[in-house]
Amino acid sequence: MMRARYLLSRVGFLCLLLSTGLDCNTHQKGLDLDSLAERYVRLSLDVGRYDPDFIDAYYGPEEWKPNTRLADTLPSSLNQALAALIEDINACPIPNITEEIARLHMLQKQCLAMTAKVNMLQGRRYSFDEEAELLYDIVPPHHPFSHFDELLSDLDELIPGKGDLAERYRAFASNFIIPVEKLDTVFQAAINEARSRTKEHFNLPPNENFAIEYVRDKSWSGYNYYQGNSYSLIQINTDFPIYIERAIDLACHEGYPGHHVYNTLLEQNLVKNKGWIEFSLYPLFSPQSFIAEGSANYGIDLAFPGRQKLDFERRTLYPLAGLDSTQAERYSEIQDLRSKLNYAGNEIARLYLQGAIGREEAAELLEKYLLYEPDRALQRTRFIDQYRSYVINYNLGQDIIANFIRQEAGMDYEKRWQVFEFLLSNPVTASMISTY
Repeated sequence: MMRARYLLSRVGFLCLLLSTGLDCNTHQKGLDLDSLAERYVRLSLDVGRYDPDFIDAYYGPEEWKPNTRLADTLPSSLNQALAALIEDINACPIPNITEEIARLHMLQKQCLAMTAKVNMLQGRRYSFDEEAELLYDIVPPHHPFSHFDELLSDLDELIPGKGDLAERYRAFASNFIIPVEKLDTVFQAAINEARSRTKEHFNLPPNENFAIEYVRDKSWSGYNYYQGNSYSLIQINTDFPIYIERAIDLACHEGYPGHHVYNTLLEQNLVKNKGWIEFSLYPLFSPQSFIAEGSANYGIDLAFPGRQKLDFERRTLYPLAGLDSTQAERYSEIQDLRSKLNYAGNEIARLYLQGAIGREEAAELLEKYLLYEPDRALQRTRFIDQYRSYVINYNLGQDIIANFIRQEAGMDYEKRWQVFEFLLSNPVTASMISTY
């Protein structure tokens, strides 16, 4: 299989350009990437003692996990150890292999993000844009609310009825709720189809698998807890009604070709094949999440391009859910237009986190611009409280990855899968692929 080899020269060139930012001017003896990677993993695990959300996945050596109890505050020794690690990374000789240049670059970016997170846990506050750049290696764009008002006007013409737009949307969308008793049947069909389509393009390990759990009282709608050895636990939040279009969205995003595939390929290619131990650990608040979330969202359209999502929903998922599909075409058109409002969520999060608006006003804006139910809008503020500028990774990440793949593969559908596989299997950060 070609494995996107044609792309290596471009990414290698990007890495060579970016390597000038590593400040690797002094070639200190005794420094090698494997030892630096081990220090990075151990420090990350230590930081994870102070924030339960920090470590999203870890399947490295069990004996590296700290076994001491949490203290009330992070010790200054963590800051010192991180500063020393970054200094040694900057002093590391530039590798001769382009893949290892990318590895070194990503290791530095991950450590800079960890430093910022430690500072935040110690009470430092960054602006929304500063935080996003430090944690996710990109500055998010700004959009005026007038832009979203125009999109709402377009939606107003599509949604039947008169009166408040959000109320009309919720009334229409209520016809597309998956009954609770049929949720697992519908989701299993969606994820099996997504898995089948992904395996047409990727050689996944024969033992790869997943389990599904339905949970409540979470700030998110779905989550993938990668366990290592090509196995994932996928949780779906049932606090609120789940609409028919979310079946494929969640199946692709959390499973195939999203988070489950991303973590599986990183483990296979970088941990098992190359012995790069740093990729046995996934720190959530890091540049890795920009690629993880962006690729998981992009993977929906890759697996179900054009009308294929709607066709599969009408042919398979609507009957399984017992839903009337006569309005499926209009509902899909509304969802496509509604997705363009996602960046409004970033603007609302920016205002909320910087103290320009309070929780109630943030929830009201989420109701208006994302057409959320009042309770769902409040749940979203909980997500923003918990994950802060992480919100940019979904929409901006998707757009940056889509743009990069479009530039590299054009309209060649199979080549898009090849470029996508490369992004999922190698050290990549936003600044390496963004032209923004």
